Parts: sequence; C-alpha cells; structure tokens
Amino acid sequence: MRSQIRQLGERIRKIFLNSDIDYRHFYLEGAPNREESTDQLNQRYLRGAIKIGCQAILNCLKASATAVQDVHFLAVCTCTGYVCPDVGSRLITQMGFSNRIQRASILGLGCAGALPTLQRAVDFVRANPKRQALLLAVEICSACYYVDNTLETVIGNAICADGAAAFLLAAGRQATPSYPHVIDFETFIDTEQIDEVGLQHRGGKLRIVLGASIQHLAGPMIETALQRLLQRHGLSRSRIGFWVVHPGGRKVIDNVQKHFGMTDAQLRFSRTVLRNYGNMSSPTVMFVLEEVVHSGDPRPGGPGTGSPPREGDRLDRGSKPWPWPGRGPPAECRGLRASACIVDLIEQFSNAMKR
Repeated sequence: MRSQIRQLGERIRKIFLNSDIDYRHFYLEGAPNREESTDQLNQRYLRGAIKIGCQAILNCLKASATAVQDVHFLAVCTCTGYVCPDVGSRLITQMGFSNRIQRASILGLGCAGALPTLQRAVDFVRANPKRQALLLAVEICSACYYVDNTLETVIGNAICADGAAAFLLAAGRQATPSYPHVIDFETFIDTEQIDEVGLQHRGGKLRIVLGASIQHLAGPMIETALQRLLQRHGLSRSRIGFWVVHPGGRKVIDNVQKHFGMTDAQLRFSRTVLRNYGNMSSPTVMFVLEEVVHSGDPRPGGPGTGSPPREGDRLDRGSKPWPWPGRGPPAECRGLRASACIVDLIEQFSNAMKR
C-alpha cells in the first residue's frame, strides 16, 4: 500500500513539474486552507472576483482614457462560483457605473466563456454605434481546488489559476492600428463531449474536470469552425498572421500544433501566457490576445484568429484583423447575428491578475 501511495505521489508530482507553467497567481486570504467549507470557498470566490475584476476594469478604462460613467453595457462571464445578485451587479455598485447601464451575466461556459460574451458586447455596439460596451472575464479557480486521487482532478489542480481580463468595445470610431477589429465569429458545438471538461459538484464543492481526451479533441474542433470562418471571407489558412489559441494545457497546445502543422513561433504567445499565468479559464484567451498586440508586432491588414479549445461542448472563434491605415472594415450588418455581421470595432483591453 505504501509503495502504491509513493508511486501515485510521484506521478502527481511529475504532472505538476511537466506542465510548462512557471508561475500561477491565486487569490488567497492568508495561508491556504484545505478545510474551507463550501460557503467559505464561494465567499472567497466573490471577494476575489470583485477585487481582481475591479483592477482589470480600471486598467482597461485607464488605457482607453474612458470614464466609468461612459460605459453603457457591462457583460461579465464567470464559471468558478455563483452569487445572486451577480458579480456584474455588485461591480456596478462598487465602481460607480451609471445606474442606467445595461448588463448581461454569462455563466457556466468555462474556458470558452470570453468569446460568447464578446459576441454579446458586439451585438450591443452594433445596435448602439454611439455607445460603448465593457466585457469582463473573471475566474477564481482556486475556489474550485478539490483534492482527490483522480487524474482529471490532478490535471486541473496542476494547471488552473486565478485571473481577470477586460475589453472595451465601440463601433464607428476611427480605426486605431494598435488594436484589433472584430470582424466575424464562428461556433462549433459537439454535444457528445459535454462531460469531458467543466466543473462538477462533489460533496457540495466545485471540482474542475479536465478529461484526458481534451488534448486530442481541440485540433479537429478548431478546424471545423475555422474552415467555415475562412470560407465565408474567401481566405486561406496561410493568411492567418496570428493564432490566439487558448492554452488549455501543454498537451492541448502540443496537439493543436501537430494537427495544424504550426511552427513554435505561431504558438509562442499561447505558450508564454501558459508559462506565466497557467490556465485561468475564460480570461486566458484574452491574455493571449494582449500578448499578441504587445509582443507580436501586428501589422495593419493582417488577419488573426482567436479560439478557446472548448468548454464542455462548444468552441467559439473570433476573427480579428488589424485595421488598415486610416480605415477599418465596413460597418455593414449582414444579418441578425454577430456571426453574420461585419462591424468596425476597436478593442481596448487590459488584463489584471495580481496576488
């Protein structure tokens, strides 16, 4: 029995050491407490989400020289806790947003949550071109740190971390070459894989689930969505200048690279975020996009694509070309959904993950 325990312990240790993660950040209040009750975990989630969510929003608004009162729509996505009133409503009170602000709460979409939330923000500014929308993705994965001996739990514990990121969107502004334009979205949902990744309840506590099959599913699912997206715009894969891939884990990135025949350089932004922050669930792909903007030297007119591998059963992609000098894509709606719409959008965004 002792030998088996030692072997298991060594296997778990190797999973942590081979994750390609150097740093992770957690919202902890004092020393880690493995005996936290369900109520204590959810309260820590709430306090953490408010604290780092506020910081992400403040960084974002400062970068865009925008006042809190000038935001007309707030969309918040999260999956690592539940409170009512929701996190967004509490942020409105705490940060001084207008009491006329419209809001949306996107819950339970896991790693894929940022892009569906981005679509809702796009919908708003498309319908209200003189107004601005703010998107916040915030997760306290450490509030879901469940301890057992299953491999899927160990993997989640080895790679997941806490984080928040915010985007500010507006339509109809003059293009700014430093920031990407949102052009189109594509979604692919595979309902047969819904139980492979997500969060489950065990003994009243949330438990991160990352099935071993995820590493092999991401590439084919991305390709299905990507083909539709490229065909709709008459583009080939070779035109993609930057890949904004959610780093769901080292093996996920490795298999995506193998599936598409990518170079190390094409995935360096995803690997950098994984190494420095781990997998923060929904905010992570936003960190990757920021890494591209600040470190990738994007040029006007160069297309890029963004995708989280999936959350349980869905994959969403957003195409974000950098604007041409002096102009952006036509602000022309071609349907009732964001996925069928080309809009001139400018994103200002920032991530905040401290403590």
